Amino acid sequence: MLQVLGSAWALLLGLCLLMVGNGLQGTLLGVRGSLEGFSTFEMSIVMSAYFLGFLGGSRLAPEMIRRVGHVRVFAALGSFISAVLILYPAFADPWAWTVGRVIIGFCFSGVYVTAESWLNNAASNENRGKALSLYMMVQMVGIVAAQGVLLLGDPSGFILFIIPSVLVSISFAPILLSISPTPAFESTTPMTLKELFHVSPLSCVGVFLLGGAFSAQFGMAAVYGAQAGLSLTQISIFIATFYIGATVAQYPIGWISDRMDRRRLIMITSIIGGIGAIIGLAVSNQVGLLIAAFLVGGMSNPLYSLLISYANDFLQPEDMASASGGMIFLNGLGAISGPIVTGYIMTVMGPGGFWLFIGVLLFAMAAYALYRMTQRAAPSVEDSASYTPVMMSASPVAVEWAQEWAVEQAESDEEAGNEVTPAS
Repeated sequence: MLQVLGSAWALLLGLCLLMVGNGLQGTLLGVRGSLEGFSTFEMSIVMSAYFLGFLGGSRLAPEMIRRVGHVRVFAALGSFISAVLILYPAFADPWAWTVGRVIIGFCFSGVYVTAESWLNNAASNENRGKALSLYMMVQMVGIVAAQGVLLLGDPSGFILFIIPSVLVSISFAPILLSISPTPAFESTTPMTLKELFHVSPLSCVGVFLLGGAFSAQFGMAAVYGAQAGLSLTQISIFIATFYIGATVAQYPIGWISDRMDRRRLIMITSIIGGIGAIIGLAVSNQVGLLIAAFLVGGMSNPLYSLLISYANDFLQPEDMASASGGMIFLNGLGAISGPIVTGYIMTVMGPGGFWLFIGVLLFAMAAYALYRMTQRAAPSVEDSASYTPVMMSASPVAVEWAQEWAVEQAESDEEAGNEVTPAS
């Protein structure tokens, strides 16, 4: 781990600053929108726009990189991000913010594709798993730190919009100055959705439902906090708790998943997350809301990795990377709809609609996992693919990178099995 940190610290620092900038702008808009008098449904459109742009960027960024190269794409998209962040308070209008969120989502997706491909290129076969783990830690640290930065200024002013713009601009320096040769960029042709559904219906349905649950957390948590009457400090702690829960639970759940029927674990984690949503719906005190956020974040984020790993159980190693494209697309479709549906429910029934929507999706996933357990036998634990840790906010590069690591693990396990000779 220290070897990876020593060789790629500049890249990781730049990526951390990017995550701080991105995590801050989402929360800040939720708070500022309430101060500007935007309706809950208007804010849901604004928040949904980010995921529309992100999905578009994940599809188009690879072609942009092939045409003009990593450095130009990174610099151009990063400049747009900085510009839009500064323009938000100057054009306090929900439709202007919606356009800005589409642009920012598209640009962040392209920036992540570029930076992650550099980081993946810097890793070797021996340390790829450790590099992926470090990257996930950096993502979580960046998002959690962003919630602390929110307390450094007045959300009704300009300074909190300038800070993420500066952080994104500064992030270019460690990334661009640390790059040795520009890596060759290759993207895998995605598996069709029909083929992917045939391989694993649970994974397809699960990542779609999870996209809605995650985008509701990422996009609407600050809107919920403002509507529920939480203070700025309480909103900051509340949102950070989702990601702290995800960080704490990711690796224990991964360890368990390699030792039992993953469908059962998907069902259990979905139920626990759904119970967390019920707690959030039932309580109004700060401690209860933090417990709810910890359970929902701690269960829903690792579910993405569980669903990808479960699909891998039925794939040949050479097909894992191509399957990830379809999974990302389905997750993105769910993410686009998540804030809009959440905003509508919150408009009808108040802040509790935030928890109701997330709880319904997680319980629906648990029910479908239980149904799928009646349709076919689980693969043996010995034949299961290794757990693939990855964040739902990752670009296609990071997901394929995680899949590459899973393939390497599968191949090394197969070689180790072939080397074992039976006792005479």
